[in-house]
Amino acid sequence: MSDYGFRAGGSIGTGVKSQESILATNKVLKNTYLLLSMTLLFSAMTAAVSMVMNLPQGAALILMLVSFGLLFWVHKSADSSTGLIAIFAFTGCLGASLGPMLNYYVASLSNGPMLIMQALGGTGLIFLTLSGYALTTRKDFSFMRGFLFTGLIVVIIAMVANIFMQIPALSLAISSAVIMIMSALILFDTSRIIHGGETNYIRATVSLYLNIYNIFIHLLHLLAALSGNRN
Repeated sequence: MSDYGFRAGGSIGTGVKSQESILATNKVLKNTYLLLSMTLLFSAMTAAVSMVMNLPQGAALILMLVSFGLLFWVHKSADSSTGLIAIFAFTGCLGASLGPMLNYYVASLSNGPMLIMQALGGTGLIFLTLSGYALTTRKDFSFMRGFLFTGLIVVIIAMVANIFMQIPALSLAISSAVIMIMSALILFDTSRIIHGGETNYIRATVSLYLNIYNIFIHLLHLLAALSGNRN
């Protein structure tokens, strides 16, 4: 009887702990998706302001460099309330840096605005589909870590090389590879939240935001290259 009581008590304790873990995970997921939607909206607003102000490409480069610095601030302050200020500053700068690029597509392509909307829609569809799949199946995609790290290194090397070679076909291949890698990262990052690998919603938001950001940029590049009509 005492042995049975011990086992029953252990099962109850384990069940309570498991329930607490599920609640904690759901809270991180809820906060992550809420903050992600807010930062994406804020980025869209700063991008629109940047377009209206007609910021030059040099300003976009400066904003991009500032964003890299702000990224360190986000990770350093993620465990405090300051992290919210940091992440909005980070995503706001990245959004504003898109202004010159978007203006270029609008000015140089007769269907530029339509391509931008298609890229936005495609990016949203990719994210919702993959994130929804990870949430529904609750599969553990941690096995992809090595592949994703290697893929990112190869893509970065190819990007640097193409700065000097300027090969259009390689540029398209790079964009395709980035979209695939970032799509896989959506599965990986969502899985980490579900399985407790990431318990900080600010860091989780940054990871998913960067996946979406890069998919949008490179999907727009592909659409412009394959179906854009020059003015």
